[in-house]
Amino acid sequence: GLVHFQYNLGNATATAIAVYSSHNPGLQAVDFALFKSDLPSDVVEKITFVDVLVATMAKQALIVVLLLVPLLFLLPVSTLALAQDFCVANLLQSQTPSGYPCKPELLVTSNDFVNHGLAEPGLLIPPFKTRLASALVTQFPAVNGLGISATRFDVLPGGVVPMLTHPGATELLLVVEGQMIAGFVSADRNQVYIKALEKGDLFVFPQGLLHFQYNPANTTAVGFSAYSSSNPGLQIVDWALFKNNLASKIINNVTFIDFPEIRRLKALFGGSG
Repeated sequence: GLVHFQYNLGNATATAIAVYSSHNPGLQAVDFALFKSDLPSDVVEKITFVDVLVATMAKQALIVVLLLVPLLFLLPVSTLALAQDFCVANLLQSQTPSGYPCKPELLVTSNDFVNHGLAEPGLLIPPFKTRLASALVTQFPAVNGLGISATRFDVLPGGVVPMLTHPGATELLLVVEGQMIAGFVSADRNQVYIKALEKGDLFVFPQGLLHFQYNPANTTAVGFSAYSSSNPGLQIVDWALFKNNLASKIINNVTFIDFPEIRRLKALFGGSG
């Protein structure tokens, strides 16, 4: 489910064979999701920080090489929690494909099953103008192996939950205060599903698909999300492209974003190269 790419640096055609761990691995091209869909350019700018003129030009070009492959998690990994009543995570040990090892049951107390982390707004994440508080397995060890976790979003006026994906979980969003625009892009047809949400509304983001939220109002919007995994995973498109040392030439090759815009976004998100 991670963002990845290939490009041909030679003068001859390159041929490769790819093998997948699923008979239907799914495919979502970031450029198609952003620029070949009917997602408005001003929304693309809000959720990716790509300049609206660049986004409009990219929509006209309809060119893509960059691939995002959300693997299909059709069957959950067997976990220790399925073989016993619960498996409170022992965070002192390493995580395995089936979750964390269990804390000795004699050491488990009622306090292990309570988490207060979502009672208050979390830390502010610049430049998204959003506060995030999490109750994933690393903050709430009792959810280990239970296939559930949660987060709280406090989205300030004009703030966004940027274009991102959870490779390991479906997300169910509940708006509890204010207004939010929420949406996702399908992998098969690049169809945009977007809706204005009010207090009390629910919106579901299918597992592995690129999705976003933003606050169109002048007051803070608050939402709680539940996930179908204790560790849903997270990859933010802007961070994957512009917050690391991925060379600007490669980004240009695989996204067709021009060099001045790449430099601006790398400066904004703290990347290099």
